[in-house]
Amino acid sequence: MDLTESRGFDSKISNAMLKSKLKALRRLPFSRSQKIYSNFKSPVQTQRSPSCPIVVQTSLEKEIEELKRKRKELDFEIAQFESNAMGIYELEQHIDLLHEYNDIKDMGQTLLGRLAVVRGVTTRDLYAHFGLEHDD
Repeated sequence: MDLTESRGFDSKISNAMLKSKLKALRRLPFSRSQKIYSNFKSPVQTQRSPSCPIVVQTSLEKEIEELKRKRKELDFEIAQFESNAMGIYELEQHIDLLHEYNDIKDMGQTLLGRLAVVRGVTTRDLYAHFGLEHDD
């Protein structure tokens, strides 16, 4: 049984005619170019690393200069801190005290929140009751 019989076509239509009609349906659009079957080129642009050693050398030199500039800025800031009588030790101690203050403040906020729940009031009411400012 051939393709024409299985689909119920008239047996006068030959397989060759069917093949030619199918080929016509698969026809490619008109193009003068012979490269119809060329490799696919993605429209997404990719950045390529510079292959020229001069370009690589230039970018590395710029990066080195930028790092040297940042180092000078940091050295200047350190000198300013030291001139204001604040050494590294004092600065670390100050930061530690700020951390401790924030931890104590967080615990106080937590206690006020729990107390507000127990009393059935808002924390704002408790601030007023204990004479605290809203910025505290």
